[in-house]
Amino acid sequence: MIHDNTAVDVALFVAILIPSVIFHEVAHGWVAERFGDPTARAAGRITLNPIPHIDPVGSILLPTLLALAGSNVFGWAKPVPVSARFFRRPTEHMAIVALAGPASNLLLAALLGVLGPFTDTAQPGILWSSGLGVGITTTALWGRILFGALLVNAALSIFNLLPIPPLDGSRLVPLVLSERGRIAFEKASQYGFLLLFVLLFVFEGSLDFLGSAIGWLMRALV
Repeated sequence: MIHDNTAVDVALFVAILIPSVIFHEVAHGWVAERFGDPTARAAGRITLNPIPHIDPVGSILLPTLLALAGSNVFGWAKPVPVSARFFRRPTEHMAIVALAGPASNLLLAALLGVLGPFTDTAQPGILWSSGLGVGITTTALWGRILFGALLVNAALSIFNLLPIPPLDGSRLVPLVLSERGRIAFEKASQYGFLLLFVLLFVFEGSLDFLGSAIGWLMRALV
């Protein structure tokens, strides 16, 4: 049986994750449209309505199971369709479109950092400490919810910058490759998700540096 507090924490986490990844995907589509790509708009994906975006497995089932298991948690929404054929400079514009996702989560995290009841744990007034160097100056549930939103968006902004397909950071790699290198990287991209899975669940600890980066970002934002 799931302890009540665990069930509530998992439900809150998923409730925070879903709008955060949706905002991330909408940002991709919105910036792509600025570069002349109407694909996301035509597909009805430039909207904050969650229904067109939710992936039952990536948005709900997998994050819930991972959270319940106390494992590394990640999730995704349905990718917003983007077509580089509409871009005048496909490689450069695709990189900017990719960066729009992490940038949107960084923006949300920055707003939460300013507005939330957070402070560096080195400062007085801490009533709850997260273990990431950021504490909360209230014991109220709303404070924990805002902290969860800060953590999720900081984590999404950092995690998605990894240069591993299909993560957004992989779209930056072609910027420094030759034409032949871009073709080879595109062919290897089909194995990106497998590599990500291995790093997360087989070689546990291989991505621990991300936790330090997320903690640093959160402390910088508060």
